[in-house]
This record gives sequence, structure tokens and C-alpha cells, in this order.
Amino acid sequence: MLSRRLFLKSTALIGCSAAAHPLLNSIAFATAPGENRLVVIILRGAMDGLDVFQPYGDPELRGLRGTLSLGPDQGAHDLDGFFALHPALASLMPLWRKGEMGFAPAVSTPYRDKRSHFDGQDILEAGTGADLEESQQRDGWLNRLLQHMPDARSETAYAVGVEEMRILSGQAPAMSWAPQVSLDLSPQAQRLLEHVYHDDELFRTAGGRAMEIAGMDLGGIEEERGPTRDARALARFSAERLNQDTRIATFSLAGWDSHANQAKVIDRALERLADAILTLHDNLGDNWQRTTVLAMTEFGRTVHENGSGGTDHGTGGALLMAGGAIRGGKALGRWPGLGESDLYAGRDLMPVRDIRAYAAWAMHDLFDLSRDLLERTVFPGLEMGDNPGILA
Repeated sequence: MLSRRLFLKSTALIGCSAAAHPLLNSIAFATAPGENRLVVIILRGAMDGLDVFQPYGDPELRGLRGTLSLGPDQGAHDLDGFFALHPALASLMPLWRKGEMGFAPAVSTPYRDKRSHFDGQDILEAGTGADLEESQQRDGWLNRLLQHMPDARSETAYAVGVEEMRILSGQAPAMSWAPQVSLDLSPQAQRLLEHVYHDDELFRTAGGRAMEIAGMDLGGIEEERGPTRDARALARFSAERLNQDTRIATFSLAGWDSHANQAKVIDRALERLADAILTLHDNLGDNWQRTTVLAMTEFGRTVHENGSGGTDHGTGGALLMAGGAIRGGKALGRWPGLGESDLYAGRDLMPVRDIRAYAAWAMHDLFDLSRDLLERTVFPGLEMGDNPGILA
């Protein structure tokens, strides 16, 4: 039965209104959602891109890291003679060989120097630049995308999991659901809610969405036990919705903050990421060929390994792309180098491109969005630059 607590939590997980960015406008409209799919995975905790895509061909690497990220000599999988894939992502090598996985090795949001996970994640999900106070960055770039899809409905986009996904919050309707939650509304409970909240617009809207979800009989997701069970459940639920009317799904994976003993910390996190991607691959069927997965994190980590066998908060990080829709099997973008003069603030990997540009070009090619709309509304103030050619 539905308790008040469950009701409030469930409705809170559903898309709600938020103040629009002051630069929001109706410059252009996207075409219908179409058949392409987009999955955005937020990696919370600042993934060390240098360890995931190890630039073992850079002669400076061995002087910066004594035990981490040393390439094929430590079991990493050679990708192109310069970069190697962390051993914990070995299960993704078939995708790489098929051209269904790629990466950009030196990217970031406009966030600099403060190195707060919370602020970095807020800016990543807001998709705005550094021109707005963080308190004003209230809606997310996926929601602003939906606001310009005339045929988008609430089922078009899902935030999956119990964590708030700011990236999908905003004025456009969207669904939120956690695979482990079961919302069972009896007809009597529905009538009671309709009666109690009839004159309360906020609760009437939220209650209506809750009853809409309850009527869809989504149920829970049961996954086999194991250390990656939660990640597989998020991905399988996402795939089930994407095989129906949903075209955009987003969820987050935590556990990337590796100040000490990074070898163990990142192993666990990478295994969860790999299983999430493979679960999408295995459950999307033919729709995998129409799917683009973007896995992004709030910032990178220091190029120097610290004295605890870990790395500290940095700047430049990496973007992982996967899916049958992408043209993978390669690194996108320029490599800045690891020499002392190449680093950001003398300690971090220098970002050579705004991570928002990759997301913008992916949405441009997936959903036929105009560049003007993306640069002025979805990512206000962004200069997209040349198309990196993410899609096949």
C-alpha cells in the first residue's frame, strides 16, 4: 500500500518545475524524438581519466605515477599504441574492437580550481558556464533539450535511481523511477489522493504523475546478486524503457573518489560501469544500434600519484562513449601532454575541450537539433567548435 512517505518520495522523483535559465528562449524547435536513444551516466566522485585511458605512450607518465596507470606492463589493454584501457574494463574490449566504444581523453566543464565534488557535479548537470552563480543553476541540460522537442512527453525521458538527477530537472515533464521501488496504488487510494489534493495544484500534479507511473505497472527489477547488482539494475530498467517510448535515460554511479588505495577503489567502480554498459548492450536488442551512451564525471584528478596510492582532485578528465550509434574505436580530440609546461596549474591534466561540446554534438546528430539552439539554450554560452564525429 502507498504510505505518505513513499508517495512523497515517489512524486519527488518525478520531473518537476524549476526556474528557467535566464537565457532560455524559443529560438528553434527540435524535430520529434525519433528512434535514436541517448543514455547519460554521471560518474560521481571524479573519475581518474588518466587511469581509465592510460597514456602509456607519453614519456612523462612513469615519472608522475609510480604504481598507477602504467599501461600494458600492468595488465592494461593496448588500444592504439599510445593509450591503454584499464584492466577492470577488459569486458568492454569487444565493443572497442567493433567501434562501439570511444573516448575523449582531456575534457572538462568550465569549473576550475575550487575542486568541490558538489559544485562540480552541479555545473556538470546544469550544463551552464561559469557566468552564473551556482545557486542559480537550477535546471539541467537534458530538461532544456526536452523543452524544445515538441513531441516529447513525460515518458520520453527517465531519471533512474534514488539519487536526484539535476540534469533532468526543469520545466519539461519527465519521469523518475528507482528499480527497487514498487508503487502499489489501489483504486481506493487513488480516489483518496484525488480528493485530498484536488485543490492543491502542486500535489495534484505530482499525484497525477505518481498514479500515471503506478498505472504503467513498472514493478521492480530483480538482478542476480553480486558487487555490480545495483548498476545492472539501473541499466536494465533503463533499457526496458528505452525499448518502448523513452528516448533519453540518465542515472548515476558513485564511488570514484580515490584519494587512497586507488587500485582497489577504481577497480570496483569500473566493474560497475562496465556491467552497466554491457547490460544496456544486452537488453536493448536492435535498439543498441540507435543508442549513444555518454559517461561523464565532474572533473579529473591530479597527474601526480599521492603518497597514499591515490590521486587528488584535479581538472582535466575523460569522457567515455559507447553504443552502436557511435563511431568508436579511437580517441577523439587532442592530447595535451604531461610535461610540466603542459599541465594546468602545474598539477592537473590540461583540458583541451569543453565536455559540453561533445554532448552538444551528440544531441545535434541524434535529434537533429540546431547548433544555435544548443549553443544558446541547452548549453548557454557554449561554442561547440568543429564536429568531433561521435556518431557513425
